[in-house]
Amino acid sequence: MNKNYEINFGLKAKEIVERHQKVILSTTMVPYPLVGSKAKGEIVEDVDGNSYIDFSSAVAVTNIGYNHPKVVKAIKTQVEKLSHFAGNDYYNENQVILAEKLVKITPGKFSKKVFFSNSGAESVECAFKIARWCKKKPGMISFLGAFHGRTFGALSLSACRAAHKKHYLPLVPSVMHVPYAYCYRCPYGLEYPSCGLWCADYIDEVLLYHYPKEDTAALIAEPIQGEAGYIAPPMEFHKRLQKICKDNGLIFIMDEVQSGFGRTGKMFASELYNVQPDVICLAKGLSGGIPIGATVSRIDVAGWPEGSSSHSNTYGGNVLACAASIAKLEVIESENLSQKAVELGNYTIKRLKEYQEESSLVGDVRGKGLMIGVEFVKDKKTKEKAIKESENISIEAFKRGLILLPVGDCCLRIAPPLNISKENLDKGLEIMFDAIKTVEGGGSV
Repeated sequence: MNKNYEINFGLKAKEIVERHQKVILSTTMVPYPLVGSKAKGEIVEDVDGNSYIDFSSAVAVTNIGYNHPKVVKAIKTQVEKLSHFAGNDYYNENQVILAEKLVKITPGKFSKKVFFSNSGAESVECAFKIARWCKKKPGMISFLGAFHGRTFGALSLSACRAAHKKHYLPLVPSVMHVPYAYCYRCPYGLEYPSCGLWCADYIDEVLLYHYPKEDTAALIAEPIQGEAGYIAPPMEFHKRLQKICKDNGLIFIMDEVQSGFGRTGKMFASELYNVQPDVICLAKGLSGGIPIGATVSRIDVAGWPEGSSSHSNTYGGNVLACAASIAKLEVIESENLSQKAVELGNYTIKRLKEYQEESSLVGDVRGKGLMIGVEFVKDKKTKEKAIKESENISIEAFKRGLILLPVGDCCLRIAPPLNISKENLDKGLEIMFDAIKTVEGGGSV
């Protein structure tokens, strides 16, 4: 890894960043100049030859590491035959094989169908439209802290940052946001478990006194909130949500774009929480890098008849993306990566919690499997958010050869490939601890 503690901003990287800034509209870049060139497993190399351990899986996409040989082979084989054939207009066997697989492995022993798209936001847009089509009602319940994407429908369901919506209002109407089970910072000032999960019961109050269930189509939730800071709720929270949906005739939608495909120690986090959503949104970790999204729905909910033109796109069910996804699912299962996520995740959380005891900045460690969030605070009693400090820690880690992606206001995510080597996991954690100590001491950056 890099031994130079100065910002690794080589000549090639500097040139590319300058060219980027002249011609590309971008609003979400990381706070350090990383220009990727090639990668293998959990190691990324930039254009100047610097190597990094990636604790972000390039934003929860490369669950099986970069350039897994089985996925590379599947892509090469397919691209030599056919790379595109408009999966929503014509037919191709790859999307059928992938859909059959997703129907089989997603939670719920009921008949399902799959709609393919190109991203997580598109998979959520599809779920939104399925719910309205099925129920003929406008209302949607979502959560504060939710992130479902940046297209208009998905953005309307999101409530992670006001900046995401700045100058875009009004968005899609009839969306109600309620507090999530963020126990470290309970919005009601209560403590779990004595709270009785009031954050879930509050939804019944909303339906009774504020937003009538007769006008509400669905509730959408992330099993673990992603962009809000990898917030993992109590184990019974989603069971309570599922019951609320059943009691009030709502469609239960789970957004597993970030949590799916082994990340939490189960193929899908819904399984971890023992729920069976009516609709499940997938993307990111599905193919391992080729753009694809999928919305898996109960047949009695997904009521679009073929030929109705109710929803479509050009690239959904792309034959190349489906080939990559089929190969990736085979790798996750054959290499038992969900179980590996449990083992490495438990080990990582244990090390982080031990370090938390000696750190003045680490306020909370949470997560499931290898979907782990570390929240930083200026004071552990007041829980004042250490916003700048958390960003500086990511910069210091980058200098030392570790990719840590900021999330939420003052959190860093630890989401490496599920097959990361124990050696590089330990190296990455030591780099992170060193970066935290540097920032705690007021040095560098």
